[in-house]
Amino acid sequence: MAESRKLCDRSISRCFRRSSASLRALAVATGEALGIVGESGCGKTTTARLLLRLEEPSSGTVWFLGENITARRGHALLPFRARSQLVFQNPFDALNPRFTIGQALAEPLLLHGKAERGNVDAKVCELLGQVGLDPELRARYPHEFSGGQRQRVSIARALAVEPSLLLCDEVTSALDVSIQAQILDLLRSIQQKLGLSYLFITHDLGVVRYIADRVAVMYVGQIVELRDTESLFESPAHPYTKTLLSASPGTGRERILLRGDPPNPANPPTGCTFHTRCASAFDRCSVEPPQLIAVGSQHYSACWLNDGASREGARLA
Repeated sequence: MAESRKLCDRSISRCFRRSSASLRALAVATGEALGIVGESGCGKTTTARLLLRLEEPSSGTVWFLGENITARRGHALLPFRARSQLVFQNPFDALNPRFTIGQALAEPLLLHGKAERGNVDAKVCELLGQVGLDPELRARYPHEFSGGQRQRVSIARALAVEPSLLLCDEVTSALDVSIQAQILDLLRSIQQKLGLSYLFITHDLGVVRYIADRVAVMYVGQIVELRDTESLFESPAHPYTKTLLSASPGTGRERILLRGDPPNPANPPTGCTFHTRCASAFDRCSVEPPQLIAVGSQHYSACWLNDGASREGARLA
């Protein structure tokens, strides 16, 4: 897995023009699940939409399987659309209420040439079986299904075009806890079977710990820490990550209360965007924005406290 991350033609990357250390800050290896966590409004969903080219990036580049797709438009994006799919938070809103489940699954199959009209019904039945639903249900409409069943249909529709990458945007947050576990188990099973890469967006740290191999922590549109999941939970480096973990049940950490409110993303503070709420901030934090730098093996953090010279200067002051 570590070697796979080094190969551009084996990863899906969102490249930031900030520093060489952060160039592949969101590289996803083949078969890996990368989680993105952070408060509401921090930019998690926007990042997913940029990666899928549903929004235009103001800077930086998007790479997919070794190809720069940033400048692609219209029909030139169709091959990429088939290889990358988004599973939405609310499956009811994501499904056309006028389409039966069978029609909803047949549409992408025909659009992307994954089935002929003569065998599309057989393919629909296969997809429903793949996500644990009875193929006999394909004549029903979305309102006739439970929330968990609708999410299974959404996953089946994403799988219909045989993608390499699934972006899962809060896919369990609208479901009951017992159903959440079923959907997560389904996603893990599908990943193991098909070798998919996942970009898993959530605010639930318990969910990301269960399914993600690595975690990127976001704050006001920036990645502030990136590390393998278990190490991040055991010894976080960034003050914001420590705060998030302290608020998560079951971590056994003393609760850290933040002062003030999150800054306006359209008008962020100078320097480190977290310094206005950070109890460990010192002078440099309000002036100079920290870069995402390596602080260990496959561990990156954007905090002056993780920079040796800055930490010593703060201590002496």
